Amino acid sequence: MTAVVNPPENLASQPASELEQPYVYRRTELVEPDWRRFPGWADVTEAEWRDAQWQRVKCVRNIRQLRAVMGDLLEDRFYADLEADQKQMATMSMLITPQILNTMAPNAPTTPKEFTDAFLADPVRRYMLPVKSDRDPDWPSHPYAQRDSLHEAEMWVVEGLTHRYPTKVLAELVSTCPQYCGHCTRMDLVGNSTPLIDKHKLQLKPADRQDQMIDYLRRTPGVRDVVVSGGDVANVPWHQLESFLMRLLDVETVRDIRLATKALAGLPQHWLQPKVVEGLERVARTAARRGVNLAIHTHINHVQSVTPLVAEAARTALEVGVRDVRNQGVLMRGVNATAEALLDLCFALQGEANILPYYFYMCDMIPNSEHWRLAVWEAQELQHAIMGYLPGYATPRIICDVPYVGKRWVHQLADYDRKLGISYWTKNYRTALERNDLDALTRRYEYYDPISTLPAEGKQWWAEHSAK
Repeated sequence: MTAVVNPPENLASQPASELEQPYVYRRTELVEPDWRRFPGWADVTEAEWRDAQWQRVKCVRNIRQLRAVMGDLLEDRFYADLEADQKQMATMSMLITPQILNTMAPNAPTTPKEFTDAFLADPVRRYMLPVKSDRDPDWPSHPYAQRDSLHEAEMWVVEGLTHRYPTKVLAELVSTCPQYCGHCTRMDLVGNSTPLIDKHKLQLKPADRQDQMIDYLRRTPGVRDVVVSGGDVANVPWHQLESFLMRLLDVETVRDIRLATKALAGLPQHWLQPKVVEGLERVARTAARRGVNLAIHTHINHVQSVTPLVAEAARTALEVGVRDVRNQGVLMRGVNATAEALLDLCFALQGEANILPYYFYMCDMIPNSEHWRLAVWEAQELQHAIMGYLPGYATPRIICDVPYVGKRWVHQLADYDRKLGISYWTKNYRTALERNDLDALTRRYEYYDPISTLPAEGKQWWAEHSAK
C-alpha cells in the first residue's frame, strides 16, 4: 500500500516568515549603471559608450587614469593601497574596460569617504582591481603556489596548444585580453609584466603557431573538442580568428568548438560590432552545416556584471547561430562565496541574459591568491546550498581544478585531511605528460586548502613545514 501524506490544512495560512526559504527568488530587471556618475565620463554619450573602439581606448591602465575618471570620489587612502599592491603583490598589470569599471559600486553615495568605503567593499573591484589590504597578511601565497599552477605549458604539444584531456585541447591564440583579472590562472603568460612577475612570451608568429595547431589536430584524430582561448579571443583580429575557426571546421574529427572570452561581459561592445556579428554568423552557419557544436564560454563572477549590454551581446550570438553561451565563473571569497551571491548571479545569467551557468572553478593556486581561495569543504557546502533552486541543466557545478589531474567536482575527492587542509584526488586518464606513466591512474594527487581556513594545529604545522 502506498502512503499518501496530505499537507497540513493550515499551511497556506501560516505567516510568511515561518515559510521563508533559505534563499528567496525575486525577478530583477537588468540595469546598465549610469557611467556619467563618474566625473571623468560625465559627458560621454550613449553612442560613445556602445563603441568598442572607444571602450578600448578609454581603458584604465594606471592610477593616473583612474584618478582622471574618478575625480574626487576616491580618497587618497585607496590610491596608496592600490599603489602598494601594484608594486609588491600584483601578478597582473592594471587594465580595466570602462564597461567593467562602471559595474563597480553602482549605487554608492558620492561623498568621498562613503564612496571609498563602498568601492573597497565592492565584489567586482575586489578581483578586478585588488589592493594590498585585500591580501592575506600572514599567508598571501600558499607554499605550493606556482605561476603556472595547472602546468598547462608543460603539456603544450606545440606552442600554445595544451593537450591535457584525452579528447580535448586548449588553443591559446593570443596572450592578451581586453581587461586583466587579478586572479588570472594564466598569469605567467597573459598580460604585461609586473614588478613581481616577469611574464613568459609566445615565441612563434601567430600564423605559424596556428599552422602547427591545425597540423597537430589533423594528426590526432582522438581530439574532438577545441577550446579556443588565450588570453581572450576578442583580442584576435576578427579576420584572423574567423580564418582559424574555418580551418578548425575543416578538421573532420573536431566536433566541438568553444570560444573563451571574458569580453562578452567586460567588452560586450566588441561582440556587437557588425563585422564581428556578421563573421560569427558565417562561422556558426558553417558549424551547423557540418554538425559541429559552436559555443561561447564567458567569465562572469558577480551579478553586478550582468547588464543589458551583456544580455544583448549574448542574445545576438545566439540569434546568429551560436548553439550555447555558457558561463564559467571563479569562486572567490569576498566576491561570490555565498549561496545568495551565486544564486543571484545564476538567475540573472539564466533568466535575463540567456547565458547558461556552467562551472564555478575554485580559484587556482597562483601567487598571492590566498585571500580569494576557499577550502574544499567550503566549496562543498556551497554546492549543497545552491541545489534545488535552478533548473537542473542550469545548476552550475563547483569544480576543483587539481594540478596534473584536471577538473573534478568538489565531492569527488578520494581522501581529505581537514587538519592540514590536504585533499587527495585520483584520475581516469593520462595527460600528454603521462603517456608512458604506468602509475598515473593509481597515483593520488594533492590539493591544498588556504592555510587561513585551517585549525590552529594545522596552521602551526604549515608554519613549521614551510620554514623547512
